Amino acid sequence: MGKKIQAVKGMNDLLPIAQKDFQLTSSFWQAFEDTVVRWTRRFGYRQIRTPIVEQTGLFVRSIGEETDVVGKEMYTFSDSNDSLSLSLRPEGTASCLRAVVEHNLLYNSPQKLWYMGPMFRRERPQKGRYRQFHQVGIEALGFEGPDIDAEIVAMSADLWRELGISEHLTLEINSLGNREERAAHRAALVGYLSSYEHLLDDDSKRRLHTNPLRVLDSKNPDLQDICNGAPSLIDYLGEASHTHYRQFKTMLDGMGIAYVENPRLVRGLDYYNLTVFEWTTDKLGAQATVCGGGRYNGLIEELGGKSAPSIGFAMGIERLLLLVHEYGSLDDYAAPDVYAMHQGEGAALQVLQYAADLRREGFNVLQHSGYQSLKAQMKKADGSQARFALIVAQDELLKGEVTLKDLQGGLGQITVPAAELSNTLKTWKQA
Repeated sequence: MGKKIQAVKGMNDLLPIAQKDFQLTSSFWQAFEDTVVRWTRRFGYRQIRTPIVEQTGLFVRSIGEETDVVGKEMYTFSDSNDSLSLSLRPEGTASCLRAVVEHNLLYNSPQKLWYMGPMFRRERPQKGRYRQFHQVGIEALGFEGPDIDAEIVAMSADLWRELGISEHLTLEINSLGNREERAAHRAALVGYLSSYEHLLDDDSKRRLHTNPLRVLDSKNPDLQDICNGAPSLIDYLGEASHTHYRQFKTMLDGMGIAYVENPRLVRGLDYYNLTVFEWTTDKLGAQATVCGGGRYNGLIEELGGKSAPSIGFAMGIERLLLLVHEYGSLDDYAAPDVYAMHQGEGAALQVLQYAADLRREGFNVLQHSGYQSLKAQMKKADGSQARFALIVAQDELLKGEVTLKDLQGGLGQITVPAAELSNTLKTWKQA
């Protein structure tokens, strides 16, 4: 027997049945995907799908060469034919905007887009965070006012309500201003942090000279006093940035969406400006952020397109579904409506035909395969969690009848003419 080959560290199989180390099943996941499709349609967003592999330069230019994502976490390799540097996508916004620019989707038409799929980062796997992970992302492109900022926050809040987790999430907001305001704050921040450089940990010392805003996001408890005393970006905002932020907050207030202003909220990617936000929870340990995003008004131009205001957010599906599984509500549609069983010569073919007819009528039918006793088949029907059992044995076959049994309720067992099969099940299903 050959040696077993296991999945790559931090990359998980999604199974139809729960496992001890990973309780999310494929049916639970699919129920979430169905919810996302309905949710995005309600808000008028259309799906975009992009390749998993992109040119490395796309992420260097958009995310920033000095970020941890590009510097330490991307899976990068050379194409064997032309030595082009390629990377597995570590996030979805850059790929989405590359496609928008390449295909000129913003020509005389703003876009509201969404995507869903796998992303890849080589980081330490932990609960809810993996090396292959999945995101749902929302991108609103070509809209300048704070009303779209408020809309997409309200859009995320709408999803939390549908999933039953609103009470477990907190909205944190901030404004990063424009490029010039951030540059002025950066200079002041570097000057301030440099005076404490001897007290910074190695990660913060590296970030001090590459991405100093990220020092403020440090989780090191020994640095909290230093970070709390740092110059605040809000003090460097001009009137236009202040107005945008103030109007954004007024709209959130008007919609009854509670928030916390967090002046240290900076997000981890270089392209953000003006509005940024995160939805956080205290139910998932150290991994508090479930969804985050903000404005990136200069990114489309950076990627070769015509300048256009843009805003978006992304949520990690694994982390979100852990929260939903534990505290929320999501209907799992895995169980069939009917488990169809048979016994005796010719019964299997007849059940095949009945099952096909029922599926055309909208029923989900799981048909027993193989030849076993009705007792053994009934045991499997119970294990399938089907609502009803359809039984065709020799007596039913000869008389043109079927036997139906309610496996979950109190409707008992009856035998009816085959012509009444569908209507009987529809009546039972509504009972």
